[in-house]
Amino acid sequence: MSVSSSANMQQENKMGVMPINKLLMSMSVPMMISMLVQALYNIVDSVFVAQINEDALTAVSLAFPIQTLMIALGAGTCVGVNALLSRSLGEKNVDMANNIAKHGIFLAAISYIIFLIVGLTVVEPFYLTQTKDSAIVAYGTDYLTIVCCASFGLYAQFIFERLLQSTGRATYAMFTQMLGAVINLILDPILIFGLLGFPALGVKGAAIATVAGQIIAGTVGYFVNIYKNELDIRLEGFRPSLRIVGQIYAIGVPSIIMQSIGSIMVFGMNQILIAFSKTATAVFGVYFKLQSFVFMPIIGLNNGMVPIVAYNYGARNKERMMKTYRLSLIYAVCIMVGGMLLFEAIPDILFSLFKPSENMLQMGIPALRIIALHFPIASFCIICSSMFQALGRAVYSMISSICRQLVVLLPAAWVLAQFGDVNLVWWAFPIAEIGSLIVTTIFFVVVYNKVIKPIE
Repeated sequence: MSVSSSANMQQENKMGVMPINKLLMSMSVPMMISMLVQALYNIVDSVFVAQINEDALTAVSLAFPIQTLMIALGAGTCVGVNALLSRSLGEKNVDMANNIAKHGIFLAAISYIIFLIVGLTVVEPFYLTQTKDSAIVAYGTDYLTIVCCASFGLYAQFIFERLLQSTGRATYAMFTQMLGAVINLILDPILIFGLLGFPALGVKGAAIATVAGQIIAGTVGYFVNIYKNELDIRLEGFRPSLRIVGQIYAIGVPSIIMQSIGSIMVFGMNQILIAFSKTATAVFGVYFKLQSFVFMPIIGLNNGMVPIVAYNYGARNKERMMKTYRLSLIYAVCIMVGGMLLFEAIPDILFSLFKPSENMLQMGIPALRIIALHFPIASFCIICSSMFQALGRAVYSMISSICRQLVVLLPAAWVLAQFGDVNLVWWAFPIAEIGSLIVTTIFFVVVYNKVIKPIE
């Protein structure tokens, strides 16, 4: 047996034979750890920026919609690549798996070109639609232009990490992601405040630290795939296939739309909140940084869950699929309940990390306590959405997200804002999650009866 065939058999044995809990942990825990490091970076990055002044923190918070779109395009494309590649391995179609991997790299390059154009053309007009404060616009334009124009590192990091995950090499993916986050953390204070002889670059320094970490992580991820992964990702003679691109985006587009909706939601919430004060917008930005420390591990869990479910769906093994789902749900609920308790117990300590004014602290404490109430409900919705994606029914995830963020959350926030009390606006989050729970439950019943139950 060739080395390549031996590697393929080992991969098949792991995904199709290893006890599910052990397999899920081996696939998910490395990614959960790397996601926690990423979440820590997100928080520390804003902590450093907050030391400049509240305008700088607000500017970085207002960049979130475009950054969300960047992540949505990369992550959503990789959802399609991940699911198709894992399913192809489950079907023992190695040539198709290699071809899908090459298309993933091609689409990552196209994604970068899109946001290079965005960075060169629309950043300042984007900020001017949100605020006329010249200081915030200047800070934000400096920050977001760098992040967009150097986003090739972000997309390289996305695709090369997901290729490692798809073949069960989550430990290597964890290493590359942690490497990028650690570089980020080290460079942030050096470049923002001008330490070790470097000039003090302020928010520009934060942006440079961000892209530097991504570029290094993406480069290392490429070489790890070359030397440690069984996939052939050499692009000599590669020709893109519209059929394969269509298959990738049939799964990936709903995920892209689902995450892009988050960008629209954040933009809309910023418009609602800035009518109260720019402090309200900063509070919302801080919440998003803090909640990533709770939600990022769930994303890591999902990254481990999706290829397992997709592989065993390709292998027609219903028992392993459902056991993976049940265990993932249990772990997700535990994480989310822990996050909720943390937000309820010490919101003042969490906010104190960001050098808050008294006004910001008074507004932020009830905000965290109210919004956190929806965390446990969200765990069910997130795991079900991942199940839909792994089974090629990502459109259900998209519809559920649209209902939550656009149909319920933004209208509810706008109505509550009319009462003139910013604390009422935060209740839109628990209200929206209840709506998402209802829709997601209906879709899960449909998927179980039509897709899962018929599997022998």
